Amino acid sequence: MASSTATSMLFFTAAAAVAVLLAGLLPLGAKAEYIAYNTTAGIVPGKINVHLVPHSHDDVGWLKTVDQYYVGANNSIRGACVQNVLDSVISALLEDKNRKFIYVEIAFFQRWWRQQSPALKIKVKELVNSGQLEFINGGMCMHDEATPHYIDLIDQTTLGHQFILKEFGKVPRVGWQIDPFGHSAVQAYLLGAELGFDSLFFARIDYQDRARRLRDKTLEVIWQGSKSLASSSQIFTGIFPRHYDPPDGFTFEINDVSPPIQDDILLFDYNVQDRVNDYVAAAFAQANVTRTNHIMWNMGTDFRYQYANSWFRQMDKFIHYVNQDGRVNALYSTPSIYTDAKNAAHEQWPLKTDDFFPYADHPNAYWTGYFTSRPALKGYVRTMSSYYQAARQLEFFRGRSDSGATTDALADALAIAQHHDAVSGTERQHVAADYAMRLSIGYLQAEKLVASSLAYLSESESSSGQGHTVTHFQQCPLLNISYCPPSEAVLSDGKSLIVVVYNSLGWKREEVIRIPVSNEAVTVQDSSGIDIEAQLLPLSKASLSLRSYYVRAYLGKSPSEPPKFWLAFSATVPPIGFSSYIVSSAKPTGRSSTISNVYTSEGSTNETIEVGQGSLKLHYSADEGKLARYVNSRSLVTASVEQSYSYYTGNDGTDRDPQASGAYVFRPNGTVLIKSEQKVPLTVMRGPVLDEVHQQLNPWVSQITRVYKGKEHAEVEFTIGPIPVDDGIGKEITTQITTAMKTNKTFYTDSNGRDFIKRIRDFRTDWDLQVNQPIAGNYYPSNLGIYVQDSNTELSVLVDRSVGGSSLVDGQIELMLHRRLFHDDARGVGEVLNETVCILDKCEGLTIQGKFYVRIDNVGEGAKWRRTAGQEINSPLLLAFTEQDENDWMNSHASTFSGIDPSYALPNNIAVITLQELENGKVLLRLAHLYETGEDKDYSVLANVELKKLFPRKKISKVTEMSLSANQERSEMENRRLVWKVEGSAAKDPKVVRGGPVDPAKLLVELAPMEIRTFLIDFDYLHEYGS
Repeated sequence: MASSTATSMLFFTAAAAVAVLLAGLLPLGAKAEYIAYNTTAGIVPGKINVHLVPHSHDDVGWLKTVDQYYVGANNSIRGACVQNVLDSVISALLEDKNRKFIYVEIAFFQRWWRQQSPALKIKVKELVNSGQLEFINGGMCMHDEATPHYIDLIDQTTLGHQFILKEFGKVPRVGWQIDPFGHSAVQAYLLGAELGFDSLFFARIDYQDRARRLRDKTLEVIWQGSKSLASSSQIFTGIFPRHYDPPDGFTFEINDVSPPIQDDILLFDYNVQDRVNDYVAAAFAQANVTRTNHIMWNMGTDFRYQYANSWFRQMDKFIHYVNQDGRVNALYSTPSIYTDAKNAAHEQWPLKTDDFFPYADHPNAYWTGYFTSRPALKGYVRTMSSYYQAARQLEFFRGRSDSGATTDALADALAIAQHHDAVSGTERQHVAADYAMRLSIGYLQAEKLVASSLAYLSESESSSGQGHTVTHFQQCPLLNISYCPPSEAVLSDGKSLIVVVYNSLGWKREEVIRIPVSNEAVTVQDSSGIDIEAQLLPLSKASLSLRSYYVRAYLGKSPSEPPKFWLAFSATVPPIGFSSYIVSSAKPTGRSSTISNVYTSEGSTNETIEVGQGSLKLHYSADEGKLARYVNSRSLVTASVEQSYSYYTGNDGTDRDPQASGAYVFRPNGTVLIKSEQKVPLTVMRGPVLDEVHQQLNPWVSQITRVYKGKEHAEVEFTIGPIPVDDGIGKEITTQITTAMKTNKTFYTDSNGRDFIKRIRDFRTDWDLQVNQPIAGNYYPSNLGIYVQDSNTELSVLVDRSVGGSSLVDGQIELMLHRRLFHDDARGVGEVLNETVCILDKCEGLTIQGKFYVRIDNVGEGAKWRRTAGQEINSPLLLAFTEQDENDWMNSHASTFSGIDPSYALPNNIAVITLQELENGKVLLRLAHLYETGEDKDYSVLANVELKKLFPRKKISKVTEMSLSANQERSEMENRRLVWKVEGSAAKDPKVVRGGPVDPAKLLVELAPMEIRTFLIDFDYLHEYGS
């Protein structure tokens, strides 16, 4: 007890001494008073200027759905409420006119804006007009850059930009892609410079690349993403020296651990000078890796500012005290102000070309798995995107209506599906289901619009189209799983099935249509009533099994009696128009569809089985049941070629490096070739329209290879799943197409379906790569396709959705098609990528059915097929069905229609990527040149489009060229564009060719390679189709 008492006495004595010392530090009669913080600072020449940029990074779905994040629901997952963020920020901005905030995700802002009072809306508009609140990026979401198609990127950005223009009259100036996992060339030039953005900022680049750029002061560059458009479409690009959060010690959300400035002299822990010193040290550290005297601090991170005062209070104090200190200058800023300051410095900036893929944040953590993650969602997004393009065209031909079905819900659903945790496949399962449900709801609305528009056009275009009932068209969204009730229905006496086939592309198409039918005695006629060649192909066991299970899973009911055959026939469809076909019961004595000749390789005496009715022949070895040779009799291309499947076992993270393969990261542990478990014979189906080769490799991998009589490529439809997991090992399924070509480690992958970028195995253009993951580190995203070439031939593979791919061996292309894993990769999603489909309480792994397309050409000839077929794959023909008695429908309706002049088709190198009537009656038109400079000897040239022939039934009164998102006139955008100095640019900057201005009399639009031009068109009157 004695020693304890002594210790207590010492403690009180020490405390008393400190109290005496503190009393001596305080002036006599000191008291705490109101401090008016001076936050008026602007830029100060000659000092380091620290631009404080308050922001909140608000994911439009990730761990929670978009609406759960907005209202703050499901907080057991994460306490995040965007409604609170916006309420709180607006209130804080109104308290001090010097404070600033940037907002990015318009999907959230639009939700908030709808619920505000007229009085508050006026105040918010004042904040926007004064520059206190600035919209940055301005799309509905911060889109992913690896897995979306460029048309979807344009559409989602346009939706956000049009909202900002309509409500605030503002045009965003800056791209803010701070979180996507790698950055595409298309982002730089198309979703950057072509929008009129002056700069682009992001955080995530490869850890090796960042280390070099920090060392060389090359974090800020001029990025020329397109070889074809070069300096005419360049953008100042800033890469953050760390993540998109503040420097350590400067985060101020409630419960954050950074010490606040304590400037009340009556309280303990007064620390103004300490915190100012911390600030100055952090500023100097960043200035040492940045050119010019301007640095930017991102004051915020994910879902911050739910109580905005906790941030602004501290920033007010830092600006006040740091500027009193005087060593550096602190100011409230935005990326626009920062960009202008960088531009005014007249610095020469290093040049960056190509892109920032793949991204790794750690030696064994390449974020290349998400290029394929959730392949069903990726496929659904792509299917709905093409449907949206067609639906908008049909809405335009019919005339936009304020009542009735529209494409608006599908537009919104597609827009948020481009988010970097949506189509990327890196969200939680319940969130993926939410995105899919939104797409489904949007589709149902658009489906009604498409049906009514086709009915309207077929009636109004007919010469006798009066006094009959409105056609009821049905469509088949589950046609991919062989389910199509209108085509499966047994045709009763005198009834026939009308198939209307719509083509959204600007050129005539001849393609094979396949629909399931229940009756083998059917015949097909074209719109003139002439019998055409048709072929019946028995449905495979895999198709029937998929149909049975997935129809029950999707619709909650078992499908009716399964159809027996696919009916295949060749359809010819005019540009931006439709054709009609009649499927009837064959008369006993008349012509009928040809039933395929079915043949198996079992017991075959031939060594080789030849497949193909036209120029293309595929040779299979009967003994091994494998593809062996590719022969094109027209082009005289002959090549040995093999195709195989294998899988990577996903690393479980239990070795020395705990990095597992997961939704984001691809980290393979080994490779297993998928071989037939016993020798399974090939089944070959031959007929006058196409040949098919059916292969069942094992119980969960099968494929059908199709060779169409009139085409020179092979279509491979694969069915993968359920991936077996009873061994507890995650699997990542790939296919390989292998030739003997000598490709010298080089291959080419597309950027968001647009430019092709040269890739070299184990090599990076910008730094000396240290190879840690020779497989995952050579994977790249592909939305259109991949090709390889040598001095004689080129092998191209096109895809129907985003996938990851590579060329890991010379002469070979590899695609990853499906993934099922058992470990989280520790990048925040906190859930394993193990997709299942359930009926009642029974669940099984997700089965994926998809397609890829293979062609071999003489070198220099492949681009024509890649570009044309690429458009056709991305915009499949749209089918609608109705029934008729006898010939009553065909006699009273227009069986063909083209929205453009019947004598006209777009040039083969041009596509219409948007044709849409806007709410104000103007028409939004986008035309895209499909080729790069030097890509093709015939098509990499200037091309012309005649607007008068594109709109033959309407009188054009005015054509205004706009920015890509149609929120400003192109001429104004170009006049405002900042000019940047590029290191060494004068010597090597080639002259860029662009299409010239549109003559108002001739109305001829000129497009240069890779150019996309956007127009708003006014018509004197909207002359109705058929009136």
